[in-house]
Amino acid sequence: MNKKRIVLGLEYDGSGFAGWQWQTNQRSVQQTLEQALSKVANHPVTMQCAGRTDAGVHALEQVVHFDTVATRDLHAWLLGGNSNLSDDVRITWVQEAVDDFHARYSAIARFYRYVILNRPVKSALLRKQSTWCYGTLDADKMHQAAQHLIGNHDFSSFRAQGCQSVSPWRVMYFIDVYRDGDKVIMDISANAFLHHMVRNIAGVLMDIGLGKQPVDWTQDLLELKSRKSAGVTAPPDGLYLGAVYYPEHYGIAKHPVFNKLPSDAKRFD
Repeated sequence: MNKKRIVLGLEYDGSGFAGWQWQTNQRSVQQTLEQALSKVANHPVTMQCAGRTDAGVHALEQVVHFDTVATRDLHAWLLGGNSNLSDDVRITWVQEAVDDFHARYSAIARFYRYVILNRPVKSALLRKQSTWCYGTLDADKMHQAAQHLIGNHDFSSFRAQGCQSVSPWRVMYFIDVYRDGDKVIMDISANAFLHHMVRNIAGVLMDIGLGKQPVDWTQDLLELKSRKSAGVTAPPDGLYLGAVYYPEHYGIAKHPVFNKLPSDAKRFD
């Protein structure tokens, strides 16, 4: 029987998961989704995602694909999948894949958002959806410092010690840090990210925003190429996978944030 490749968008609250990837004796997004859609397909399905998220990390839009021999309307995948999912995961759209689409390897860029609740008192409502910082952050200085990271760089100072990526080089397209009431938000996009890269950048920028380090510290860290020289890794609670960008011929809607990308942005290999 001929296989079809189905692509879907997914949002989830990561606070109740041990991350995207299957974990022994722990709840994962991948396991939850595969089990739900296997019931719709009436056969086991295996998911490939655009970017693995760690424990506690959320997704505004994760993109995944799977192959199936089942014949179902796209609406059936959406409604049937969601009816079998827990309340902290939702499929938001479904479509058939075009050509050689791959959720991970076809992507040109990923967009992450990091949310910091910046007020003297913790939140009862956002305790798992944001990172709390009681000291006043200077968002303007954080934004200024972040601009040193734009471009093609060796991000060794911002990768986890156990990162398994072959190369520490990534192309950073943009980083915007801004204040929205009692929140400080970091929007960041690159062709791909190293393990803990966004959280490590957030930790560095928070130290700069608190006045513990100078604005040029980000430039110094790039040159040092040493994780030991950088700051702490920020918590996962405030981190969201925001969107994934693919070449237009795949027919996947482009998030407006990617209008900031250069015209020569290319797929990461």
